[in-house]
Amino acid sequence: MIDFQKSQVPVLRPGFRLQWEPIQNSHVLLYPEGMVKLNESAAQVLLLIDGERQIKGIIDSLSDRFPNVPGLDEDILAFIEVANAQHWIQVR
Repeated sequence: MIDFQKSQVPVLRPGFRLQWEPIQNSHVLLYPEGMVKLNESAAQVLLLIDGERQIKGIIDSLSDRFPNVPGLDEDILAFIEVANAQHWIQVR
């Protein structure tokens, strides 16, 4: 388990692109070897990863959008850890 700091900035790895795919009716993460169909929660986090926003900013933005969701910050951190382990993102 990696202990990310909320001041760190996640970025999509080179070669990865997030986009809406009408045929899939969802956001997908495209990369040279394939595609990952994302659930809505994963897409909401990845849409905020712009290479400038800190993890804290992502958590704050989603907390504002989805108030009163218990454990939201832990869920976001867990997803960032998974996305990093899957090599979808890098955390700087």
